[in-house]
Amino acid sequence: MQASYNPKLIEAEVQQGWNEQQKFQAKEDPAREKYYCLSMLPYPSGTLHIGHVRNYSIGDVISRFQRMQGKNVLQPMGWDAFGLPAENAAIKHAVPPAQWTRENIKQMREQLQQLGFALDWSREFATCDPDYYRWEQLMFTRLMKKGLVYNKQAEVNWDPVDQTVLANEQVIDGRGWRSGALVERREIPQWFLKITDYADELLDGLDHLPDWPEAVKTMQRNWIGRSHGAELRFQVADSDTCLEVYTTRPDTLMGATYMAVAAQHPLALEAARDNPEIAAFIEQCRHTGTAQADLDKAEKLGLDTGSKAVHPLTGELIPIWIANFVLMAYGTGAVMSVPAHDERDHAFASKYKLPIKPVVQPADGSELMADEPFIGSGVTINSGEFDGLSSAEAAAAIVARLAQQGDGRATTQYRLRDWGVSRQRYWGCPIPVIYCATCGAVPVPEEQLPVVLPEDVEFSGVVSPLKSDPSWRQTQCPQCGGAAERETDTFDTFMESSWYYARYCCPGAADMLDERADYWLPVNQYIGGIEHAIMHLLYFRFYHKLLRDCGMVHSDEPATRLLCQGMVVAETYFRKHDDGSTSWYSPTEVDVHTDGDGKRQARLLEDDQPVLIGAIEKMSKSRNNGVNPQDLVERYGADTVRLFVLFAAPPEQSLEWSDSGVEGAWRFLRRIWSGIHQHLQAGTPTQLDVAALNAEQRELRRKLHDTIAKVSDDMQRRYTFNTAIAALMELSNHLQRFDDDSAAGLAVTREAWLALIQMLHPVTPHLCTHLWPQLGGTGDIEQAGWPQVDAAARVREAIIVVIQINGKVRGKLELAPGLDQAATLAAARADQNVQRYLSDVTIRKIIHVPDKLLNLVVG
Repeated sequence: MQASYNPKLIEAEVQQGWNEQQKFQAKEDPAREKYYCLSMLPYPSGTLHIGHVRNYSIGDVISRFQRMQGKNVLQPMGWDAFGLPAENAAIKHAVPPAQWTRENIKQMREQLQQLGFALDWSREFATCDPDYYRWEQLMFTRLMKKGLVYNKQAEVNWDPVDQTVLANEQVIDGRGWRSGALVERREIPQWFLKITDYADELLDGLDHLPDWPEAVKTMQRNWIGRSHGAELRFQVADSDTCLEVYTTRPDTLMGATYMAVAAQHPLALEAARDNPEIAAFIEQCRHTGTAQADLDKAEKLGLDTGSKAVHPLTGELIPIWIANFVLMAYGTGAVMSVPAHDERDHAFASKYKLPIKPVVQPADGSELMADEPFIGSGVTINSGEFDGLSSAEAAAAIVARLAQQGDGRATTQYRLRDWGVSRQRYWGCPIPVIYCATCGAVPVPEEQLPVVLPEDVEFSGVVSPLKSDPSWRQTQCPQCGGAAERETDTFDTFMESSWYYARYCCPGAADMLDERADYWLPVNQYIGGIEHAIMHLLYFRFYHKLLRDCGMVHSDEPATRLLCQGMVVAETYFRKHDDGSTSWYSPTEVDVHTDGDGKRQARLLEDDQPVLIGAIEKMSKSRNNGVNPQDLVERYGADTVRLFVLFAAPPEQSLEWSDSGVEGAWRFLRRIWSGIHQHLQAGTPTQLDVAALNAEQRELRRKLHDTIAKVSDDMQRRYTFNTAIAALMELSNHLQRFDDDSAAGLAVTREAWLALIQMLHPVTPHLCTHLWPQLGGTGDIEQAGWPQVDAAARVREAIIVVIQINGKVRGKLELAPGLDQAATLAAARADQNVQRYLSDVTIRKIIHVPDKLLNLVVG
């Protein structure tokens, strides 16, 4: 064994061995317990960032630990390859999106392999591969036949620069998340999947996912938004038209003082015909997004249509306003407004001087606030025959009366809307539909799939090559044989990422999935960011149920356990220039030190000029506060980088980048190497004879097996890899201090080093794989399994109990473990120093923490 640690040499040799053995290729084995560990697949942006390294290091620790438990582990990797960034890059670099994407995949694959992750590369695919998306197209055509797909005109967020529909989450302060352009509301034909048919199952299923974070489950519950209320009808005065609304508070009906309709509501459009002011307001509303959350935060604006609605119980005439906070896509595009009991309605009524009529007061009789709405439940007032009822009683009575006269009914509604899967982009999976003037929208026959996306295209970013290429677009109708055209929209990229986990199970399958899916699914451990809670993770669950109902899988949920890792954050460093611009500098460009006054200062390494230290923020290109993992691997080795990202913080918390932390991880691995080198130089140990060990040797063995117990729990149950590593560092320190070259000393030291290397292996697999045979370990380190706790070794012959008198330490006694309060008190009374504080006093209270503390309160 060399005296110095050379990670570059060791890691290359170890990885070569893994590759030659095809070590991480998983095969189905019904005789073994399976374990499927999956981290969310990356977008091939070109280079790995440190967030990728953290995410996949977490998954690799879990996978390798489970392999050492003897399980049949699958940890695959692929690429979420479609999407808008590739189109933007194609414009910038003048290359087709496919070329840019595949070059990036090649580079990122090499980077992942350099980090030594135990990935089954034989199952790799990119979602832009026709062999992958053909099955997605097949599933879509089958769902069309099952009635779970439909096409309709829908109001969408339209980005006029990127020429595409944006999801609500992609609209930031009324602008497109990438282009920054003001978003417009526009109606275009869209394809939808009926996720609302599964709303109840998606909601109720959350109760059967105990190992998913509560935060994710809460976000999904709120997004699905099941509510119980009533549908009400308001007749429009002097018209045959009715306004239908939904409310969760029918108990407040008597307080409705105005109605609000969306800008695209037929009543609004009718009012705009001869009213230029209303027409201008409707046009203004077209340039706001369709996200309800954004509208709720925006200033409430509106115009009176001049029309009135008839209150269904009192017959009063209520003004009908157009309001910018009402959307046609949500419900009926009309709402009943009760400003005394709703914050949004109150703000609007206050702005436009509309009546505010309280009809519910607190049940405890406390007075209503004059300038604030009361939004809670209580007792009805100003409600005629319904006065004096509780909110629940009033709601039931009012709905019953409305149902009797044909103006309402109790119902359940959901915030969740059907999933719009059409995107007006080129770089995506073609939607397998053909439009025929005679037959309408016809699914592409299964034998004609896949509909292949042309990849060798000239891309300008304005018009999709699918629309501009008649040879691709024009085809024949599969039903009548007449002239027809292909759908030129492509799928939302969440379609590809909603089922990729299942295809990993069945490489080369002749159908979308085969029987191997039921061997591996559900995923045992899924890992990814909490930012995916209400989009990817909801669609992920929905698609699994579609697969189940098509007979392809036989489980209800795609993953039983979910871990959401925290972000990687770092300090920012910048310099402001005279022209008002700002330059940002990466942590590797700056030297940070503490001056004589204890203040932290930063200077550029390049010119020794001072720069300002900014806030700690998520690593990003805009702030230039990221670090290049490849540079770190080149300098320190993959194991050091893995060790740092796992040690610096628990997986669910944010990790603050620290150059000194990386240096500390590097020093620890060098100490491990040095310690083992010194141990091997001391000679070959004999067989361990536990009965012949002296007290110091037994103490080392106790420390070892206490560490095995803690690290096992941290790895398997708690997922606190940082505390597991801390425990291994403590054990290493103990070993470094243990100076005993006797036969028994060498034997117990060898046992400890072997076990430490086994426990450290999931974190730093290259180093440990190399050191295992050096220490006499036989066979493969993972097949050797996880070290087992020797309970007898953990039994302490004596423990230290702290004796306090009125909270002050007055003695530390070495006692046999397990003594009860009486025995511990007797030992304390027998101690000469403690006796000095017990003479002429009365013990008034005894606090006993077994094997740790005895506190006597005396007076």
